[in-house]
Amino acid sequence: MAGGIVKYRHLSRDSAHRRALLRNLVTSLIEHESISTTWHKAKEAQRMAEKMITLGKKNTEASKRQALAYLFRPQEMLPKLFGPLRERYANRPGGYTRVLRIEPIKEDQAASAILELVDGPKDMRFALTAKTIATVRQNGHKINDMTAANIAKVTNFRKDADQELEEMVQKFERMAAEGEEENVEVKKRRVYPKNSTSR
Repeated sequence: MAGGIVKYRHLSRDSAHRRALLRNLVTSLIEHESISTTWHKAKEAQRMAEKMITLGKKNTEASKRQALAYLFRPQEMLPKLFGPLRERYANRPGGYTRVLRIEPIKEDQAASAILELVDGPKDMRFALTAKTIATVRQNGHKINDMTAANIAKVTNFRKDADQELEEMVQKFERMAAEGEEENVEVKKRRVYPKNSTSR
């Protein structure tokens, strides 16, 4: 049957240009572990990135040939895909990437998003959860249900997750303390300028 239901976004490109765009986005994601692009491109690249990481987890000759045919700069990307990323996601059944909506990068641009690999050094949810815990501790409140659910999500499949989370929470606590000290110094300078004469 001709003209069936379209199951993917065309992204206003012909087939070859669309494939090249997605290959480039997925290669950049594997290299940098976090990229910013438009929402629709991120959602399409997410599908392909999930497939590439699944190929990396299989770690067979056939999967290596498929990844070699898809990725740009395969000599640089294949060792990372079949090495650290395969080990990172060995116990995770799926959901290796996350798309987060952000404000448009330019005023006239479409909705933007961040596409990132989960459980990595640039995991946004992990950092935001640590910042929330630091703020809750500073204010002397208890952790609510939503924060507890986020803690469970970000620590579920991550190795040494509790230790890494605690280190990041302490980092945010130090940053908050330094920020308060700077604010006190700024207030002192406003009240007592250096060149002011006392009368």
